Amino acid sequence: MFYVDLGFRGGQPTGEALTPRFGPDRRPAEEGLWPRTVPAVVLAECLQGHAGRDANENRFLKICDIADAVPESLARRAALLRRLARRGSAVDALVVAFAESGGTVLTSDPDDLEALAAHAADVLIERV
Repeated sequence: MFYVDLGFRGGQPTGEALTPRFGPDRRPAEEGLWPRTVPAVVLAECLQGHAGRDANENRFLKICDIADAVPESLARRAALLRRLARRGSAVDALVVAFAESGGTVLTSDPDDLEALAAHAADVLIERV
């Protein structure tokens, strides 16, 4: 399972998300890479709340699975990862906790995510 740390620069996605059978370019995705899952809390960090400015992000998110709920146990695990790593945002920590036990996080900015993943169970951080 792949998890994405959505970051957008210049209207282009820079990281985390998951999609059904097609990649962001609507071509069939490589085997095992889709669907992509984006924890809903990531949207608060990557969106601006303006339909026009968020248009590219919203198009990308339409092909992703959005994980609406953050269970208390996951939030507590993210807090522990953040304390152990001594860096990373709450959203980054939630993404890494969400990917624990065999997940891969795709991102254009791996530094904080790698620090968090160093304390996580079986999480791979991959630069895109």
